[in-house]
Amino acid sequence: MSQDTSSAPLEIIAESLRRERTRAGLSLTELARRAGLAKSTLSQLESGSGNPSVETLWALGVALDVPFSRLVEPDRPQVRVIRSGSGPTVFAEHADYACTLLSACPSAARRDMYLIRAEPGIPRRSDPHMNGVVEHIVLCAGRARVGLADDPVELRPGDYIAYPGDVRHVFEALEPGTFGVEVSEYS
Repeated sequence: MSQDTSSAPLEIIAESLRRERTRAGLSLTELARRAGLAKSTLSQLESGSGNPSVETLWALGVALDVPFSRLVEPDRPQVRVIRSGSGPTVFAEHADYACTLLSACPSAARRDMYLIRAEPGIPRRSDPHMNGVVEHIVLCAGRARVGLADDPVELRPGDYIAYPGDVRHVFEALEPGTFGVEVSEYS
């Protein structure tokens, strides 16, 4: 899986970070501290010149107490089609793993939907997200070990798993071309 960084929605991320940081009443320094990032990294992201990983965006979402989608999703039209291979995609830092936002949480709900693609190799290990997050995954193709970091479950196409996303968890592709649909549910 190639990491075409041109598909990451950098301008949207920059605008969203500024909006959410202002809404939270945080300075660049304070948000960077809470997210465990260098202030210069956050400044680059807010100016649209940075290239954030999935891990960086999750850390910022946790620090801002907002769903991941609020950082990568533009205003949604009434009808939306995302063709295979397109959409706002962000790549993991240490694993062959990509996360494409399919549907952001509408204002009356607290859930986001993603297409997850991964290749065998280094597993995607996730730090805990916001309190109360539950992740739901339906594996569409391939084979993967998914779930809690210390007790993942092997999934095959059509299998479904739900697990707490506010503890360390993992997605490890066991076959080439592994992909699934994930719904993150926020309480």
